[in-house]
Parts: sequence; structure tokens; C-alpha cells
Amino acid sequence: MTAEELQSLIRAGLACEHIEVDGDGRHWAAVIVSAEFEGKRPVQRHQRVYATLGARMQTDEVHALSMQTYTPAEWATTAQRN
Repeated sequence: MTAEELQSLIRAGLACEHIEVDGDGRHWAAVIVSAEFEGKRPVQRHQRVYATLGARMQTDEVHALSMQTYTPAEWATTAQRN
């Protein structure tokens, strides 16, 4: 799997304002910004992203995915700090 394919899978199941994915084909890191994260705790946000990947997480097609998840407002604040 490529970073572009993983991005496409996530975007297909989650409306993303911004997404960055990097990895080696098995281990991935993602920054995901979505209004769907409003009012959700971090674990709920991650569960929402995992739901977009479905069986790919169980079949080891995506072995590991670390995430930074933000609402658009959180991302605007984070982006200003960088």
C-alpha cells in the first residue's frame, strides 16, 4: 500500500479538510483534520479513522497507524504555532 492509497481510503470514509500520511508501507503516521472530530475524545477520533480502514487493520494490510487528529479549529491553532 502507498501513502496515496491510504489517504484515499481515509478520505473515502471521512470528510477531511487536511490529511498527511507518511510511512514505509506497513507502519504509518497520519495527521488528519476533520469537522467530524468535533466533540469527540482522541480515542473516538481514532476509532472513526480505523472504521474507514475496516478489515485492512485486521488483515495486517495496515500494520500500524499512529495519528494526530484535529478539528479544523484545533488545526488552525496548531498550524499558527509551527
